Amino acid sequence: MKIKLSFLLLLPIVFYFQLSAQTINEQKYKIHIKRTSEKIKIDGILDENTWKIAEKTPPFRQQFPYDTSKAIQQTIARVTFDEEFLYYSFVVDQPRKYAVLSLKRDFPSGGGTDLVVFNIDTFRDKQNGFHFAVNPYGVQREALISNGNIVSNDWDNKWYTAVKNYDDHWVVECAIPFKTIRYKLAENGQNTWNINFFRNNLLLNERSSWAQLPRSGKGTDLAFSGTLVWDDAPPKPGPNVSIIPYSIASVGQDFINEQPLERKANIGFDTKIAVTPSLNLDITINPDFSQVEVDRQVTNLSRFEILFPERRQFFLENNDLFGTFGTDNVTPFFSRRIGITKNPITGNSQQVKILGGARLSGKLTNNWRIGLMSMQTKGTKFNDKIGLAEANYTVGAIQRKLFTRSNISLMVVNKENAIGKLETQQAVDSLKFHRIVGLDYNMASRNGYWRNKLFYHQSFTPSTLKDQNSAGIIILKDSPTWFISSGSTYVGENYFAPVGYVPRQNFLRNESNFGYTFYPKSTKINRVLNNFGIGIDWDYFTRKTDFKTIDYDFTPLFFMFQFTNNANLTLFPYRFAYTYLFSDFDPTNTGSKPLTKNQGFAYQQTRFNFQSNTNKPFFFNISGRGGEYYNGHFVSFGSTINYRFIPYALLSVDITNSRIKLPKPYNSAVLWLVSPRAEITFNKNVFWTTFVQYNNQANNFNINSRFQWRFKPASDFFIVYTDNYFATDPEILEKPYNLGLLNSKSRALVMKLTYWFNI
Repeated sequence: MKIKLSFLLLLPIVFYFQLSAQTINEQKYKIHIKRTSEKIKIDGILDENTWKIAEKTPPFRQQFPYDTSKAIQQTIARVTFDEEFLYYSFVVDQPRKYAVLSLKRDFPSGGGTDLVVFNIDTFRDKQNGFHFAVNPYGVQREALISNGNIVSNDWDNKWYTAVKNYDDHWVVECAIPFKTIRYKLAENGQNTWNINFFRNNLLLNERSSWAQLPRSGKGTDLAFSGTLVWDDAPPKPGPNVSIIPYSIASVGQDFINEQPLERKANIGFDTKIAVTPSLNLDITINPDFSQVEVDRQVTNLSRFEILFPERRQFFLENNDLFGTFGTDNVTPFFSRRIGITKNPITGNSQQVKILGGARLSGKLTNNWRIGLMSMQTKGTKFNDKIGLAEANYTVGAIQRKLFTRSNISLMVVNKENAIGKLETQQAVDSLKFHRIVGLDYNMASRNGYWRNKLFYHQSFTPSTLKDQNSAGIIILKDSPTWFISSGSTYVGENYFAPVGYVPRQNFLRNESNFGYTFYPKSTKINRVLNNFGIGIDWDYFTRKTDFKTIDYDFTPLFFMFQFTNNANLTLFPYRFAYTYLFSDFDPTNTGSKPLTKNQGFAYQQTRFNFQSNTNKPFFFNISGRGGEYYNGHFVSFGSTINYRFIPYALLSVDITNSRIKLPKPYNSAVLWLVSPRAEITFNKNVFWTTFVQYNNQANNFNINSRFQWRFKPASDFFIVYTDNYFATDPEILEKPYNLGLLNSKSRALVMKLTYWFNI
């Protein structure tokens, strides 16, 4: 009843902010695009007559460190097109002193490199778009934009760029095939798209754009786009079919289970079919993800499962249609549940063979989007007694746009287990099916400051149980001065989401964060400090069945500092916390003597985080926390240290040291996580990444080395070497594995070739 009442009270606020917010960028910033009959050569030299007569953008406006003046170093952008390509160019004022991460393609979107960006919102819904970025060395990054400003770099497609460098400026010339993007022709013949041009300039620590952005915003914010006016209509979208076959050869050995050396060869393929100009069908047969980087391990001091991100490209494209229901901790669908499981014997993640699948996703009209995905996995044996049945995963979503930037979405998740076909005596997941039906309303104001959500999800199992639902209300405001985030969620006692991520049940939760940002007016202060903020936050859990407090943490006052050199500091001087144990728990998570259940612990802690200037060749992050911890004390420090040899290499190391001291008879622990990493880019097409991880909490030492040669656009050759060892002597195991200085678990070498065919 309380949840329903809160929904009703929030609705007037939701509609008020949706209807009252205004923006003028679409009217104020317009650029016309004309058809060219001239052949454009992509060479970074704008010597074609087309570029001389194409309309150019007016002076760019600063977005950071201020958003009230013109950019100090200017940028000029132009656009044109022919029957096959959409062309754009930049002329970028800057001395020949560039800062880039490396020559690696699809470089991170969080900053740290000079670049220019072209964002396209072809349907003008201010929610979904295409992102194309280029750095001064001509390295590309393409991405999909969802939910207004969320970037997914894992989208991969064909487009062409060239960069020419001069002493005082650099020039970018690009061609995007119309087959690469999705769009529709206007019925009235008046075609307009929403676009924006953006630049990151590390030499001056300046960010700027054509259509003005607030300094609290991002370079991908579609809410602040200008208008691209087509004087001549773009070409009619034609057939678009791509086939991406792969072949793979591997050799590997499992030492734990004493398996002999195994050699394998396999083939498979993906197909992309444009059913309509805005609706795409993806088919995958016998997929393989061996080239995907291994998970970055963490020190787990919680009682719950760690959420590792999805890295497989097939599941990441259009993931906003499936993966944004609920919240980060109460989501009915998490794609890593497909094809990856936890081995109940070893406790490690293990791949499950995916036989194939299909995904239909995109727009039906300007107001309707759909997503439908079905995947089939093969059964897996862990040993002669325990196994995982083959299963079908089907997910469907339909979304209706409301107002300017809001939508209402319906999702259905269904997992069917073929229990009758399981050869072993016991199934890890023994239920015939799991189903969830969910409804989400997402509100975003036109100016991008307010983003609110309401949701209700219901689960179904073969046995009808009470309390198989979850619900939530989230209010979020992120403006230049105020930050407001408040989320109230409810998860029933019997709400389970085996295809989602719901680490705990039976609770009511309120997680809130309120802050205010000050912008100093003193010139002396502004030389060092761009802004500073103060805030308050808490996270409070009660048990739904009896309203007993089960967890909370509360910070009465925290401080944030954003420096003009792009460094930032966050301080949590006093953090009060409480934890109630419902089951026995070892605070070190190392298998030591646990604390007994049915008791609570209150403690105080201090936390901080500092990020140095990421624009420099040497940059680092350092964080720490310490204080009371259950019935003892602990202190933890973590740091990421980076150095880049521009533009050929990025070297980094992650180090986390946690020291837990508990009274006898409980064990204390010193936990280390050390992860050196090297990314070497020989040129724009050849990359080598080596990643090493030592984690004594998980008793694992891992080496992952990957060589990639992009011999043609979107076509690659990979060589991947993976090696796993026990970090310490496996004394608890029945059999020793003394293979050299370290104790080996498994080892594999994989070669994979993919090729992109356009039909």
